[in-house]
Amino acid sequence: MSQGERRGPGGAQRGFAGPRRGPVGGGPMGMMRRGEKAKDFKGTIRRLIGYLGRHKLKVFLVWLMAILSTVFAIIGPTRIGEITDVIFGGFMSQISGGTGIDFIKLGGLILSLGALYLISALFNFLQGYVMTGVAMDVTRRMRGDIDEKIHRLPFGYYDRVTHGEVLSRITNDVDAVSHTLNQSVTQIITSVTMLIGVTIMMFRISWIMTLVVMAVIPISMAFVMMIVKRSQKHFAGQQKSLGNVNGHVEEMLSGHAIVKAFNAEDRSIEKFNEYNDSLYKSAWKANFLSGLMFPITNVIGNVAYVAICVLGGFFSATGRMTVGGILSFIQYARQFTQPITQIANISNVLQQMAAAAERVFEFLSAEEEIPDPADAIDPGEGREDRIDFRNVSFGYDPEKPVIKDFTSEAHSGQTVAIVGPTGAGKTTIVKLLMRFYDVTEGSILLNGSDIRAFRRDDLRGRIGMVLQDTWLFSGTIEENIRYGRLDATREEVIRAAEMAQVDHFVRTLPDGYDLVLNEEASNISQGQRQLITIARAILSDPNVLILDEATSSVDTRTEVFIQRGMENLMKGRTSFVIAHRLSTIRNADHILVMNEGDIVEQGTHEGLIELGGFYASLYNSQFAATA
Repeated sequence: MSQGERRGPGGAQRGFAGPRRGPVGGGPMGMMRRGEKAKDFKGTIRRLIGYLGRHKLKVFLVWLMAILSTVFAIIGPTRIGEITDVIFGGFMSQISGGTGIDFIKLGGLILSLGALYLISALFNFLQGYVMTGVAMDVTRRMRGDIDEKIHRLPFGYYDRVTHGEVLSRITNDVDAVSHTLNQSVTQIITSVTMLIGVTIMMFRISWIMTLVVMAVIPISMAFVMMIVKRSQKHFAGQQKSLGNVNGHVEEMLSGHAIVKAFNAEDRSIEKFNEYNDSLYKSAWKANFLSGLMFPITNVIGNVAYVAICVLGGFFSATGRMTVGGILSFIQYARQFTQPITQIANISNVLQQMAAAAERVFEFLSAEEEIPDPADAIDPGEGREDRIDFRNVSFGYDPEKPVIKDFTSEAHSGQTVAIVGPTGAGKTTIVKLLMRFYDVTEGSILLNGSDIRAFRRDDLRGRIGMVLQDTWLFSGTIEENIRYGRLDATREEVIRAAEMAQVDHFVRTLPDGYDLVLNEEASNISQGQRQLITIARAILSDPNVLILDEATSSVDTRTEVFIQRGMENLMKGRTSFVIAHRLSTIRNADHILVMNEGDIVEQGTHEGLIELGGFYASLYNSQFAATA
């Protein structure tokens, strides 16, 4: 017996709880995370390129085919100029009494022009086909990495980040990256190749007019850089606000019944409007600024276009250029401004992709839970497990401890009940045992070994758990029960259902065990959902059983039947039972009475009642009306 405790009648103990340190309870409320704008554009792009590493050959082929497609397209205007000269020369020859148009030469030029554009289209199709496969593989792996990361993050991460925020990263942000990779990468290659090729072709025709056209580049780039600098923060804000909107909508949909029950629709709408307005402002500014790129670069290009038309007319009049040459140069001049505009628009899209990719990589870089030790202990095949809590302290917030110097033990095959008022730390003890969180101080031992020395999978594989918050997935009732042991036969599923009092009501349903539960499992009652989770725990056949208010949602008559099934299930197993209805734990081997993170009393039911302390007060308060 530790110092500061005295034994009461019936083997009960009363401990001094020590000074009170403020209210305690379950984990902190999940709060809406405030995102940050993309700060490391180069680092994000470099990390994204790392995802393309396994596709080096395909990316090279995409580059090659994009270049070939563009080269064949660039030659086209030259052929058009030659065709124009043949037609123009033929008319002039016919006017002067000559032979007229050379249709054989004209036909050959037209066929070669068609072949050029056909080959260009073929290469364009092939590079699009290959790049689509690369982009889809990158996004598939990225989503896979996010899904794996979800399971490696500590529970504390989800105390800070909403589910909708996580979903936004795996859907909206990854989609933004996918779209950019699929469309913009090849467009960058095409635009750069087009710019270089067109410049060469224009110099071949007239270096003077080429210099006039090239004068637009520094002016266009100055405007582009100015717009990019101002729009980047708005694209990052757009992705952040989109995550906030998704998070709020997901919360409101999952808690729709509560919102309606408490007439909180106006507050929900107000909060949605707040997030939606923020999204509107950032999206409007981002898209407005990005939309300025095309008209600004187009206006500058048109100024150059007018200048070359005037120069071209002068050169044609002086005989320095043919009509076909002028026509070819004008087409090249139009093509010259097009890739500049495309590059400007692509830079805009790249900003949005960088903001989205950085949010994805920020999630992938989040601190993970402490990894399992390399020399993890094998818990063995034994069925009898002993649990010891030694001076355990823990707080979701280090400054506000929930559990304070908790010491107790559960012998093999013993049923330990944990009782106390809401916020006393009962469920937190269970979370620490399951290693959902690690203790701040002290240790929890399984058969004499610290649970941190085991692999989490091995530890949790020995523990069956039924929570007061039921969780069922969209699938049949049989599949939901079999989740406790995936290799179980249908007969084993039915046997577990019979022990949990599930079988009788399932057989009254239209499709029985094949009834498909919807996303919220709202097509069966709350009590029936809880019975199914109990059947799932029974099927898992654990060494240690945890029942956290497992019968809180069933009626008294059903509870009696469940208790009988649980008594059979708990035989030979170490069991922890958390209950508010103290009548359900009267037969427990040992009862721990908690208040504000401390064990204030412990013993058997009779001993604690005879002690007349905190437990007796709780117990009697539940039956005061009957008395």
